[in-house]
Parts: sequence; C-alpha cells; structure tokens
Amino acid sequence: MTQGKIGVQMMMLKGKVEEIGAYETMKKLHDLGFSSVEVSQIPMTSENVSELKRASDDFGIDITAITAPLEPRMPGLKQENLTDHYDKIVADCKALDCDFIRIGMLPFSIMGDKDKIMDFIHRAEETAVKLAEEGIKLYYHTHHIEFQRYDGTFLLDLMKQNTSKLGFELDVHWIQRAGVNPVDFITQYKDRVDLIHLKDYRIGELNVTDDDLKDMPAFFNKFVNLIEFAEVGEGNLNIPAIIDASLEAGAKYFLIEQDDTYGRDPFDCLHDSAENLRKMGYADWF
Repeated sequence: MTQGKIGVQMMMLKGKVEEIGAYETMKKLHDLGFSSVEVSQIPMTSENVSELKRASDDFGIDITAITAPLEPRMPGLKQENLTDHYDKIVADCKALDCDFIRIGMLPFSIMGDKDKIMDFIHRAEETAVKLAEEGIKLYYHTHHIEFQRYDGTFLLDLMKQNTSKLGFELDVHWIQRAGVNPVDFITQYKDRVDLIHLKDYRIGELNVTDDDLKDMPAFFNKFVNLIEFAEVGEGNLNIPAIIDASLEAGAKYFLIEQDDTYGRDPFDCLHDSAENLRKMGYADWF
C-alpha cells in the first residue's frame, strides 16, 4: 500500500505557542508521535523560526509547509505577505527546509466577486511559477466559498482550469460543508493535491431552553448551526475512503486540523485524532 504522512496543522496550537513557545509545543507533538507539521497563524518572528528549526532538528519533525497570504486579508491590515515580503518568506521557507508555502484563504475583501477572485488566482499562479524556480511549491487552501457556482461551474474548478503550477490543499470538512462528497471530488484534482487537511465533520448537540421556545429565531439559529469541527474519527466522514481517494490523487501529507476544539485542550484533541487514525490502520504514517 502506498503510504502518506500524517501531521498537524499548527493553527490549532497558536495559543500553545504563545503560552509555552514554539519549541515546547513541537516537543509535545513529538511526544504524541507526530513528525510533520504545517505552520499557520504563528508569527514568523526570527525567534519562532529559530525555535521551529531547533525543534525540527531535535525531534525529527518535518516542517512540511508554512503559510503566507498573497496579500493582506483586508485593505490596510499589516500582515506579512508574498507580494510585499517575498524574499523574507522564501528565506524562512528555506531556513526550515520546507517545500511548500500555502495561501490560507481568499482575502475577505474579494469574496463573492468572481472577477476579483480570478485576478487574485492569476497573480497566485505567477507567484507559483516564481517560487518553483526556488524549488518551492505554492498551494491554495480551500474552504466552502470556492464551491459557489458561476455559470454552473464551481469557482474552485475555474481556479484549477486557469492554473497549472498552483496546487490545492483540499480540506475535507469544508468540501463536505459545501454539499460535495470529498471522496468523489478529491480524485478530480489528481496531481494537484500533495496536501490534504484531515478534519472531521459532526452534528453537535441541540440544547433547547425554555427561552429558545419563546424566541423562534433564536431556536432556529441554534437548529441550523449545529455543524462542528470534530476530532478525526469522531465525526461522520468516511476517513479511510477519503485517504484512499487522496492517495489515488497523489496526496503525500495528511494534516490534522480542528478549527474549534469547543473548550478541550487541543493536545487532547490531537491525541484522540491520532489514536483513531492508528486504530484505522495508519500507525506507520506517523
């Protein structure tokens, strides 16, 4: 069987990095058995880059990908980005022996505007070509908004059709939230998906109070917003089938992410996700 590598999207550990530092955070991931991380929403200060590198060397953890937007998420926002800080981001990537830079999402200011989005993707493709000369791959991470249809075609498919160097980091929870079957969809992106986000999808508990029953808008707000981010193996997605489809499409890295842990310690959530994946037969992927 072809084998991938299971890792962690560190966005869910940004609070831990603030609390105990990048090095100790990586040490705890090592103790949980992980040997691959994707860095996101962690300030790439010289100290953090240095500590990530030290931990990578000491614990044998691969820095699989780092994150940088093409431009700030909103006009006027001070945010390190590939347009204004290209050389610094490339230097960080090389310092961490990293092969991938990922764009986490569309700028908020262009969401819903097809023409602006396609211009953004065109510029992302130009940047991907430029980064390829440095031996670095540029990837774009998907949510559900890319599954809006324009003249019957998913926006994400338009993005793929108008690029060749840009890769796509498909997030299986957001594909499901868009009303699309992740197993069927992933195979359509063969050879464009080295990176997959493993993130489960569950329906949370509906706790109805007497006050809710007196306020129908409040009740229905709860009723229609029950979708939660789940620990891998604790939700409704067919994770083995998703992994099989991802392998068929050429995916190599499977990064666990949970956008909200609902009050649980993220290390406990990662422990449960890892144990579930081991029980599914992926122990050798850690």
